[in-house]
Amino acid sequence: MSTGSKSLASAEEKHDSQPLDPFLLLEVADAVSATLDLDELLHRVARVVEKVIQFNIFAILLREPKSDELYIRFSLGHPPEVARSFRTRVGEGITGLAAQRGEAVLVNDVTAEPHYIGSVPEVRSELAVPLIVKKRVIGVLDIQAPELGHFTPEHARLLTLIASRIAIAIENARLYTRTSHQAKILTVLNEISRELTSILDLDVLFKRIGELLNRVIDYQMFSILLLDGSGQRLQHRFSLRFNEKVQVKREIELGKGLVGYAAQHRQPVLVPDVSQDPRYIQLNPETRSELAVPLIYKESVIGVLDLEHTRRGYFREAHVRTLTTLAAQIAIAIENARLYDRVTRQERRMERELEMARQVQYSLLPQSRPQLAHAEIAAQFLPAHTIGGDLYDFLEYSLGRQGIALGDVSGKGAPAALYAALASGIMRSTAGAEPSPAEMLAAINASLNERRLESHFLTLLYTIWDDQQQVMQVANSGVPMPIHCRDGHVERLDSTGLPLGLFEDAAYDEMTIQSRAGDVFVFYSDGISDARNRGGHSFGDERVDQVVAAHCTESAEDIVQAIFDAVAQHREEVAPFDDETVVVLKVRG
Repeated sequence: MSTGSKSLASAEEKHDSQPLDPFLLLEVADAVSATLDLDELLHRVARVVEKVIQFNIFAILLREPKSDELYIRFSLGHPPEVARSFRTRVGEGITGLAAQRGEAVLVNDVTAEPHYIGSVPEVRSELAVPLIVKKRVIGVLDIQAPELGHFTPEHARLLTLIASRIAIAIENARLYTRTSHQAKILTVLNEISRELTSILDLDVLFKRIGELLNRVIDYQMFSILLLDGSGQRLQHRFSLRFNEKVQVKREIELGKGLVGYAAQHRQPVLVPDVSQDPRYIQLNPETRSELAVPLIYKESVIGVLDLEHTRRGYFREAHVRTLTTLAAQIAIAIENARLYDRVTRQERRMERELEMARQVQYSLLPQSRPQLAHAEIAAQFLPAHTIGGDLYDFLEYSLGRQGIALGDVSGKGAPAALYAALASGIMRSTAGAEPSPAEMLAAINASLNERRLESHFLTLLYTIWDDQQQVMQVANSGVPMPIHCRDGHVERLDSTGLPLGLFEDAAYDEMTIQSRAGDVFVFYSDGISDARNRGGHSFGDERVDQVVAAHCTESAEDIVQAIFDAVAQHREEVAPFDDETVVVLKVRG
């Protein structure tokens, strides 16, 4: 291809004119109308031209409207690297001059052209004919040969006539290709909106984006870079090199390189030849052309999609439009996945913290049961969540007396557990003075009112068992009335009171029961009686009475287990919605 030329009008005619074979036009018409596939069409065009004009090199160059450049779309005889990378502007070289003038340009001796740049050394003559549709040049048909003066003005007129048919066919094929491409893009967009937004694992999402994108743009290298927390650096989050995943640890500052420029200026960056762009930062030595498109979510840039290819001028404006369209949906999918990832990490952190809190809560519960001469004690606690607001405790008094507490904090979960821990600490610090049950409730109530928390209060049953005298003292502030079972007969101890932490002047009564051998005392939280099944029916206090009556001859441990088994059977595998706690004391025979 040269930068100098001679027009057809001034070319020396060395051959006599020959009449145009009318069957040639029919053959051209048949060849160009037989397919809408652009590659197949260009192959057919080359074969038809070769029948009437001998050449060594054949090329069809198409015009890029925005850049006003010509690139080789199809060629025979050109070295592959030339065919991949050649680009020239309209007005430059023989092909550029033909496009500028809108007429055939014939050069009989390219060596006489001082600015000729040859891609094949043996070329001596060249003929370039513009492809025109509706007075608009869409490209150039170019043929070359090794003999001087090989092409004639008659060849030029013949090729010009053929070119008019070819141009229309090429434009139709390009329109069909664009339509097919747009249909494919719409299909991919539909898949992105339907599929990508449902993928919430970032690594899986990045891989799927690469797969879907490859269906519309045949890239060789692909990267997703996301802005870090500072918003000043782009981090490689996913990269493919020739369909193989690779790790790239390098960060790029905002505004640096092609991707940094795209992110900072919020616009696509198309570079036909990276070696000619001073912004380019070399990460892949084989890269020749690059396309970077910003990912924008709610007016904010979150990252960049970057495509690279080993061929110069591979990416064009059509690729920019495609990638820009897809980038909007991809940005939404990435942001959804990042949000899910943040929520998941927070949930995992909360689960770890709740598990630690559960361990702390269980460590606050008694680690062993009191060993008494005349009674046995059993207890069990089942939180509705990882941690709960129920509590029970055993506090040792002097002279063989044993404090027994069972409490229920309003609410559930971590707040209730913290409030229960606070109440437990107050109770243990107060127990050193060995208060009576009513005095213990009054002391805890006063302390909680000093630290009053809105919407939080505590119901607590506190008893003192005198193991020598076998006497039970009971005071209650809202826990279900305790059960006293004797000889299979169940009786509710009429012990009630106001919850702790709500009323500063609350007073509490206590009652004393003289026990006998075989007597059973059962204390439980309302999570037991309120347990519901699928039909919404509560377990109820009556069923608790029936279970205790049926099992009162058994050990304290068996009675506790019998209550929990009955409640679980009633719930019918429905998860508990409230904490469940049971404490049983049985007087030995």
